[in-house]
Amino acid sequence: MRRRVKGSFSTRRFFLKIDEKSGIPLLGHIAFGVIDRGTNLLQIRATTLCALSCIFCSVDAGPGSTTRLTEYMVDVGYLLRWVEAAVSMKGIDKIHAYLDAVGDPLTHPGIVSLVGGLKSRRWVETVALETHGPLLTRELAERLDEAGLDRLNLSIDALEPGLAKRLAGTPWFDVNRVVDVAEYIASSLNMDLLIAPVWVPGVNDEEIPRIIEWALDIGAGKRWPPLGIQKYEAHKYGRKPRGVKPMRWSEFWRKLEVWEEEYGVRLRLRPEDFGIRKAPPVPSVFRRGERVGVRVVYWGWLKGEWIGVARNRVVTILGVEGEPPLGMRVPVRIVGLKHGIYLGKILA
Repeated sequence: MRRRVKGSFSTRRFFLKIDEKSGIPLLGHIAFGVIDRGTNLLQIRATTLCALSCIFCSVDAGPGSTTRLTEYMVDVGYLLRWVEAAVSMKGIDKIHAYLDAVGDPLTHPGIVSLVGGLKSRRWVETVALETHGPLLTRELAERLDEAGLDRLNLSIDALEPGLAKRLAGTPWFDVNRVVDVAEYIASSLNMDLLIAPVWVPGVNDEEIPRIIEWALDIGAGKRWPPLGIQKYEAHKYGRKPRGVKPMRWSEFWRKLEVWEEEYGVRLRLRPEDFGIRKAPPVPSVFRRGERVGVRVVYWGWLKGEWIGVARNRVVTILGVEGEPPLGMRVPVRIVGLKHGIYLGKILA
C-alpha cells in the first residue's frame, strides 16, 4: 500500500506498507525491519508511527514531526520471516527479541500477533516491548500477556498530569490512565514491568524520585530491574526543548548512585542484567567507500532521502532532491554501514 498524504512538498508525508509484494528487504534500515548490533538481542521495528510528539523525542516522531517524509508499517508475517533469516545468518541458537520503534510499537494493529509469533519460535528466548503507553489499555495488556510478552518497558516521564502532557507534546495525553494500566500489569499479569522515564534536566528533575518510589511501591521488576532511567540526549534530527542542556554522563551516573543508596534499588544497569551478550553479527554485504548501483523503491524516511535496494538489503540514499525515480538504478557510494544500517551518497 502506497499512500501520499496531501500537502505542499515541504510538508506532505507518505505512508508505505511493506510486505512480501513490496520487494523491500528488512535488513539495512534504521526505521523498520530488523537491526542487529552484534549481540544476542535483535531490535524488531514493525512501525514508525507514534501518537505523541514528545518535546525531547530523539527521532522527531509523531504528528508534530518536521523532519519526516515517510511513515512505514511492516506486515507481521513478512517481518517474522526476516527475523528468522537474521537469526540464521548470525548462527546462534537463541535471541532476545526487543520490539522498539522510531515511534511506538503499539501503533501497529498486529502487535499482539507479532508477540505471539515470536514467542512460538524455538529460537526466541524472551520478547520485550517498549512504549510510552498512550494506546495502552488493560484489555491490550491482557492480550499481550496471553501472547507471551515477557517484559513491558514503559516510559512514564512524569506523574504530575500537567507536566506529563507538556513532556508528551500532546494535550490529550492522560498519564493517570497509563499509571492505572501499569499498576494492573504489576499486580495481575505475568509479564514483567520496567519503568523507563526519560530524565530531561530542568524539566522533570523532581518527578524522577517520585517515579522511583511509585515503581517500587507497585511491585515493578519481578524478574528484571524495576527501573531503567534514561538520560536525555540532543540528537541531530531530534527535538531539543528550549533551555535544556544535556547533563554530563558523569553527573548522570553520580545521581543514579545517590538514588540507589537512598531507595535501595540498582539503577546503573548493564546489558548483562537482561541476558544480553556479544554475538556474531549478520555479515555485511557492502564495504565502506564501495560504489554500488541501487534500485530506487520509495521516498525516504527523512527529507532529502530515498530508499533503495541492492544485494537484498535496504540502502538509504542521501543527498537527493525531488521525486524518487522509482525502479531506476542509481549509482551511490556507501558512506555508512554501522550495525548493518546502510547509507549511500548519490553520485553525480
